Amino acid sequence: MSKILSVENLTKSFKTGDRSLTVLDSVSFEVEEGGSISIVGPSGSGKTTLLGLCAGLDVSTSGSVSVVGIKLNALDEDDRAYVRNQNIGFIFQNFQLLPMLTALENVTVPLELRGETGFTQKGKSLLDRVGLGDRMDHYPTQLSGGEQQRVAMARAFISSPKILFADEPTGNLDEETAEIVTDLLFNINKEENTTLVLVTHNLELAEHTERILQLKGGKLVQDRKSRVAS
Repeated sequence: MSKILSVENLTKSFKTGDRSLTVLDSVSFEVEEGGSISIVGPSGSGKTTLLGLCAGLDVSTSGSVSVVGIKLNALDEDDRAYVRNQNIGFIFQNFQLLPMLTALENVTVPLELRGETGFTQKGKSLLDRVGLGDRMDHYPTQLSGGEQQRVAMARAFISSPKILFADEPTGNLDEETAEIVTDLLFNINKEENTTLVLVTHNLELAEHTERILQLKGGKLVQDRKSRVAS
């Protein structure tokens, strides 16, 4: 299998006055196409920073990130945005739905931005798959947290991304709802053969992926197979 994500000696530092704060320190790893990994670690360990760099939402101080064979460091913001739009899906802890749009309209936004047609039926199909076929005309404020996250999941998959980045996707959900969302995420991800990169505090959730990377103080201190892959 080919490497869909390659991270080499990735370092991210911030200037705070006269001091420099390093939040990621020479992190390296690769992910094969169709694979799944979790990034775990305590608060402040650099998990979300690493996710943002891998997804091209930010640029590193040094080192490199390649997604689908494209080196993100060599691109400007517009070109990185194009790579994201064509190849990457996102699921966030706080859902990030547009409040003025219905569930269906939120789901179809990525394809509208790409100028594609015929997206309404695909959006309806995905909402059916996440169990919200009867809620597609509801606005985010009319939906529970779990329902909003399922809408966000349908939106993430509608553009058939090659790689999906999920940042604490169950972090705002109760235990029962989190289990439903987890099952849906991994089932659809497997059906679509999408590469999954997951940031989570939840070690039980992390064990659903094939590998678990542990960060501590900005360094990669462990890269191991999960129980699922063992």
